Amino acid sequence: MNQLALLYLAGIVAGYALTVLEPVSFIGADVVNFFHVVGVIAMIIFSLAVIWLGIKKLVNSFR
Repeated sequence: MNQLALLYLAGIVAGYALTVLEPVSFIGADVVNFFHVVGVIAMIIFSLAVIWLGIKKLVNSFR
């Protein structure tokens, strides 16, 4: 399997981990909201990257 695709999938999982972060005493609510936004952006970017890799592989298989 393509190692770059696995790296992108790890980025998606890391973004998900940031979105489910619960506020605790040493992390304020503002920081948790920031991590939530960063996690959503990371999931979107890495998901698009995985889709782009799949499209490139599909197009190259027809050549």
